[in-house]
Amino acid sequence: MLIVDKKKLAALLDEVKVIAVIGAVDKPGRPVDRVCRYMIDAGYQIIPVHPKRQDVWGLKTYKSVTDIPVPVDLVNLFRASEFCAGHAREVLELENMPRCFWMQEGIFSPEARELLSGNNITVIEDRCIMVDHINLAGKK
Repeated sequence: MLIVDKKKLAALLDEVKVIAVIGAVDKPGRPVDRVCRYMIDAGYQIIPVHPKRQDVWGLKTYKSVTDIPVPVDLVNLFRASEFCAGHAREVLELENMPRCFWMQEGIFSPEARELLSGNNITVIEDRCIMVDHINLAGKK
């Protein structure tokens, strides 16, 4: 399911509480760092995912989304498009499906979209969650 309706997108951002961030890196100046620091300040529980790092933003960091011990509402990808289908497959292994699979600005994956279709997971491509939150928060 692709969201284009701004009211639905605003409602989704309001309902989501726990966000897994695949490709989490806390290097100043990187988009993932700026966006996730904003989302943390906005009150979201951010769970960093990175195969080599252990402590991003002072938070426990998991090697894979499948290693996260709690359900997540949204999976946010900061990875190149060619890796998104693999991450979609990981998401499908989860016991509790997230509500949303969000590919950041400039990231597209028709294969990931196809893999997740029919699983009641909203797929968003080529959008910055921070920009949408700034523009839509509280505007249902």
